[in-house]
Amino acid sequence: HTVLRQVDYDYQRMQYNTVVSGAMKMLNALEDFKAEAGSEADQAALAEGFGILLRALYPATPHVTHVLWTSLGYAAQYGELLDAPWPKVDEAALQRDEIELVLQINGKLRGSVTVPAGADKAAIEAAALASEAFQKQAHGATPKKVVVVPGRLVNVVV
Repeated sequence: HTVLRQVDYDYQRMQYNTVVSGAMKMLNALEDFKAEAGSEADQAALAEGFGILLRALYPATPHVTHVLWTSLGYAAQYGELLDAPWPKVDEAALQRDEIELVLQINGKLRGSVTVPAGADKAAIEAAALASEAFQKQAHGATPKKVVVVPGRLVNVVV
């Protein structure tokens, strides 16, 4: 749904090259998805993902997506692709339990740190100082300053 939001925004701006890029991100995410054998929930998630991908690609590649929509059985289940509604971004699906922040040491990118989405500044600092990347770069030195940009990065000055 994060990529769908990007694709929808790019269509509105008529930035078709980034629409294709977003579609490739969707396809890569679907290919990387490890569905458990016999899991109906996983199969439903894959079907929803491919349905969104085909509807997002339809304005750019109508003939190919129409054939795929019909061949994969979406036409029998949901009707013709031409009549299918534009996919809606599910805001609930965008909520994340954890976020990944860029970790900089002395202003240079040295890795990343994963923290709970609602972590406060102190928790983010603690996670950054406990990270393997910081331990490797600090060589036992104590940090002079820790700068946290919420939702984006942590910069540790040694």
